[in-house]
Amino acid sequence: MEGDTKVIVYRLGANCDIGEVEEGKIYSGKVQGFATFGAFVLLNDRVKGLVHKSNIKVRHKEQDPILVLVRGIRPNGNIDLEEVTPSVFHTEVVVKKSAPVRLKDLQRSIGRVVQIQGEVSQVKQTSGPTIFTLVDGDGIASGAAFVEAGVRAYPEVQLGDIVSIMGEVMQRNSQLQVEVSSLAVMTGDEALHVREEIDLTLDIRAEPPELALLVESTVLAALVPAMREVARRIRKAVFMGQPILVRHHADADGISAAVSLEQAVIALIRENGGDFDSGYFLFKRAPSKAPFYEIEDITRDLDFSLKDLVRYGQKLPLIILMDNGSTEEDIPSLRMAAVYDLPMLVVDHHHPDEVVDPYLQGHVNPYHVGGDFGVTSGMLGVEIARLVHPSVEPLVRHIAAVSAVGDRSEAPERGRYLALAAENYTEEHCKEIALALDYLQFWLRFNDGRELVKDLLNLNGNEERHRALVRHLVDQANLAIAEQVEASMPHVESRMLPNGVHLFLLDVELHAHKFTFPPPGKTSGEVHDRLIQKNPNLPVVTIGFGPDFAVLRSRGVLMNIPQMVRELRQEIVGGGVSGGGHLVVGSIKFVEGMRGQVLEALIGKIGGAPVQPR
Repeated sequence: MEGDTKVIVYRLGANCDIGEVEEGKIYSGKVQGFATFGAFVLLNDRVKGLVHKSNIKVRHKEQDPILVLVRGIRPNGNIDLEEVTPSVFHTEVVVKKSAPVRLKDLQRSIGRVVQIQGEVSQVKQTSGPTIFTLVDGDGIASGAAFVEAGVRAYPEVQLGDIVSIMGEVMQRNSQLQVEVSSLAVMTGDEALHVREEIDLTLDIRAEPPELALLVESTVLAALVPAMREVARRIRKAVFMGQPILVRHHADADGISAAVSLEQAVIALIRENGGDFDSGYFLFKRAPSKAPFYEIEDITRDLDFSLKDLVRYGQKLPLIILMDNGSTEEDIPSLRMAAVYDLPMLVVDHHHPDEVVDPYLQGHVNPYHVGGDFGVTSGMLGVEIARLVHPSVEPLVRHIAAVSAVGDRSEAPERGRYLALAAENYTEEHCKEIALALDYLQFWLRFNDGRELVKDLLNLNGNEERHRALVRHLVDQANLAIAEQVEASMPHVESRMLPNGVHLFLLDVELHAHKFTFPPPGKTSGEVHDRLIQKNPNLPVVTIGFGPDFAVLRSRGVLMNIPQMVRELRQEIVGGGVSGGGHLVVGSIKFVEGMRGQVLEALIGKIGGAPVQPR
């Protein structure tokens, strides 16, 4: 036997008994003690046998490791062993042939040795053990395997593998953990069966509950199938232990949509076995300055996600774009995400371009069902949050009203969501919350301001602090707006266009304070509001422009800004025109040297647009 490279030595798993021992096979064990007729050998804590003194090859002491051949198993259960000393061999772990414990049932198995099976969703190397996170469709659990401090146990195990683990269930810092005694990667039909079972269980669990909409709405009712599909994919990601990253436009509407969903996802993660910290370890929210997914955004997201993959053994995330993601401008970033097979969902109310859909696994947009931007992303976010985890409804339903007034919706849904929130949140208070969100996000830049935003939206349960913070931020915002408008209004130029539109132009680069609140877009909006007041019942368009951009606000003019951008890009060679937004509210970028030509061409298109009847 010595020198045989095909020798297999079996190691009994901790839960194995005599039923897993076979005659003619070699097992690893340790010497338990001695008698006059030989040595007792433990094959594991449950199974032992005897090596007759005539079959002992080497002098041993208690607890010494030993390799033994099973010569026979007697009817009374006694096992006859013979010591063997192969110089070359490889080891295989024997796993008890018993039904594995479902991860959701581990709580009932504390202190017991169990077998669990599932898909590896994370492999994290700590300064001590290697932590393997498993999902089986019903739940999620961690197994700790230790070979040496900081050394990777079972290096052959990769993300996505189907594995079988044997170990004792322990409670560590209020969390369940399996102390791994053996771990094996499952292959072939056995692995396929487990994976199919996981997929089936996940599909059933991920199906959202049947819920009525919070308000009556033809548009929202038509969007229910799309919202349910997005909610289903989000729930499935949580149950699979996949991280979720939400990217949202950095305004009151985008924040409202994303924060509503955040509350639901965090609640579901914790319900599924995650602790307080793991909720935000598996969920991240990040604002986007532009109303589309910029290359800067996807580059940051990929950088952090790939680092987490290497550092924490964490899956790449499901990315959800809220209040952005529907337009042609998103394509470069969506293509970059596709290189890494990042799954993408979009919840948006900007006018959509069909070219984005091949890159998406789900897309909720009111334009798909005959609606428009009046159904805000915040309204959609609240309804989807309820589908993800219904328990958050009392916490977030007022947020739909905040988004409605913050995004200046004139749709019938605006009044219905305001009525729903009216008992605790007046329309004026909702407007103040929206303004405070815009003001706070300006100073947060790229940070999510998680707890501050929760206080502003009254999600932390401290009503007094909520109202004091809103009041303070609104005072500061209004003071800044007043100063900005006072400086800007004397420099507004006006024109009368052929279609009867009153056009107002403001160079916000020269006649507004820079690098402070309100930024150019909001400055243009505030100036526009005052011009509307001075020109009641008349069609008005305001253009705030700088060296290489223009921001449009309008009332009573049936424009299509995304279409204008496409036409200008084709018509003005060397203009570098890009941009978009809603049909009648948006922004345009261009190269500085072509500003005059682009602006005049833009004004020409506005002058040819239809005007709403008075």
